[in-house]
Amino acid sequence: MQKHLRAKRLAKTTSVNRPRKLIMTRTAIYARFSTDLQNERSIDDQLALCRAYAEREGLNVVATFDDRARSGGSVLGRDGLLQLMDKAREHEFDVLVVEALDRLSRDMEDLAGIHKRLSFLGIEIRAVHEGVVNTVLVGLRGLVGQLYREDIAHKVRRGQAGRVNKGLHAGGLTYGYSYVLGDPGKRMIAEDEAEIVRRVFREYVAGQTPRDIAHDLNTDRIPPPRGRAWNASTINGNVQRGTGLLHNELYAGRLIWNRVIDQGS
Repeated sequence: MQKHLRAKRLAKTTSVNRPRKLIMTRTAIYARFSTDLQNERSIDDQLALCRAYAEREGLNVVATFDDRARSGGSVLGRDGLLQLMDKAREHEFDVLVVEALDRLSRDMEDLAGIHKRLSFLGIEIRAVHEGVVNTVLVGLRGLVGQLYREDIAHKVRRGQAGRVNKGLHAGGLTYGYSYVLGDPGKRMIAEDEAEIVRRVFREYVAGQTPRDIAHDLNTDRIPPPRGRAWNASTINGNVQRGTGLLHNELYAGRLIWNRVIDQGS
């Protein structure tokens, strides 16, 4: 009996003193900067913060993903995030580290969806300044991000409205016009393009169809407003939306924004 007890105590002591095998959790890092007040350096800063966090927490970084100059308002066009989700489905990492949740998305629905999919796959999200992410935190941060986006959108539209009221363009130029250097919001006629606009109207009045006009412009190797070639929709557009050269009321001297007509401009 005493021999049995001594053997049991010896086994317990040996087990306690035996060095433990350290298992490093496979970790991915995601970073993103948008086009507003951030720059390329922001990606490096985010990655450095996330790496430092991973080292403190004993996490093994096995992959990094990033999206540069991409808005957090949508997951569309964000190749880094799409690659991250692909690797998640392949179970290539167990923890995702981000500087803050708004790096993943500023849209409530998108952020909740990302969290739900990663949680289903058994992947934990950690934010450097907030730790392990849960559903409550996702809801709070998603709401804050959504309000931020809506506030920015409101301010942008307010600024655009102010510019339009002054007879200035609200952003983006109509074919046939160019910017006036040193005078933001002012536009001037770009004579080379303006002549093409006049030609389109002359030929349309003469009875040619938009398809024929587009064909002739392509034959003459005239660069289109966008894309590789002229087509009927470039000429005719949409009546209700006022798209296409023939329905753009700016050529008639009427400035349109948000479908409000300013006859005096």
